[in-house]
Amino acid sequence: MIRKVWPLVAAAIALGIDAYVLAAVLPSIADSLATTVAAVGLGVTAFTGAYALAGPMMSGMLTRGDTARALLIALGMFNLGNLITVVAPGIEVFLASRVIAGAGAGVLTAVATAAAAAMVAENERGRAMAMVTFGLSTGTVIGVPVGMLVGDLLNWRWTMGLVVVVGLLSMIALAARARTLPALTSSGGPTIGVLRSAKISVGVVVAFLLGVASLGLYTYLLPLAEAQGLEGWSFALVWAWGIGGVTGSALVGKPLDAHGPRVLLIVLPVVLLVTFVAVWSFGSPVVWLVAAALWGAAGWASVPTLQQALIGDRPELAMPIVAFQMAAMYLGSAVGAAVGSSLLAAGTGAMGLVVWAMIPAGLTIVLAGWISVRALQLRRCRVVAVA
Repeated sequence: MIRKVWPLVAAAIALGIDAYVLAAVLPSIADSLATTVAAVGLGVTAFTGAYALAGPMMSGMLTRGDTARALLIALGMFNLGNLITVVAPGIEVFLASRVIAGAGAGVLTAVATAAAAAMVAENERGRAMAMVTFGLSTGTVIGVPVGMLVGDLLNWRWTMGLVVVVGLLSMIALAARARTLPALTSSGGPTIGVLRSAKISVGVVVAFLLGVASLGLYTYLLPLAEAQGLEGWSFALVWAWGIGGVTGSALVGKPLDAHGPRVLLIVLPVVLLVTFVAVWSFGSPVVWLVAAALWGAAGWASVPTLQQALIGDRPELAMPIVAFQMAAMYLGSAVGAAVGSSLLAAGTGAMGLVVWAMIPAGLTIVLAGWISVRALQLRRCRVVAVA
């Protein structure tokens, strides 16, 4: 199975690197472009906003039955945006380039995940979608430290150049496997109609809340560690979170295929909430390392689990469903980071952010439970109808 989807995984790694690599080189970009760190930070917002809009709005229009073309166009936009970032002479061009890269990333995530699901048998679908998430999480994990290393040795433009190289290699791999990619169902236009389903709409809200709670709070992992006197463990905590994320997304596929998503859909948000409680309650570095690893694992494993729950009975709508889910998750990440910044500016202590993150995590458990019950009811109705 992995031999079929590895070009899609490679593309996802490029996206994961780009999504967080700027965090490692913000100060040097600001100095180079003669602007402020806050202004450069808007590049993350520009990328995320374009990602959230382009996935749902453009993936159907670009596909129209030709999956390879859609993937190559999306990767082309992504690479073009990053190449412009590399040579940006000022903040205006820099921000515009992040919009282009984000739009390509949004389309690519939706189409790649749907293509991975369509390339394999039904009993391998969970693993295939989890492999794309594995690529995203792996890119996220290696993006910050690699970006920091390259930026320190050379400069930030070389850091972004590395993203372009990975993206170009992904284009070559996808072009070589273009004939093996399945055709995807497409309406040829925006696909907001899928939100008429209550289950899918609630699932999109769950994705948003997971983004707020997990990725949004992760933005402040280092300030949280400092507030607990664990600043010497900061690097280890970042890697624990990342290794947990890669491990969770790599291992969740098999249980999804074997047992379905209903139980994991509830268990994973519960684990996430428990890690927040542990971080808030204890100051032991061992507890924090374990909690960070489980936090990363639960957060990233929830992505393919929710995908499987939402598209299990409607695989023909995989692309628009994934587009809205991933857009909501990254939008939630941006909102969570913005809310955290506002709370800190208003005088909330860093550890107070953990308490606030427990709210969306708790809501996720409730809504995930509703989706699980709803899926069971629909399955029973179909069984009765067949009988």
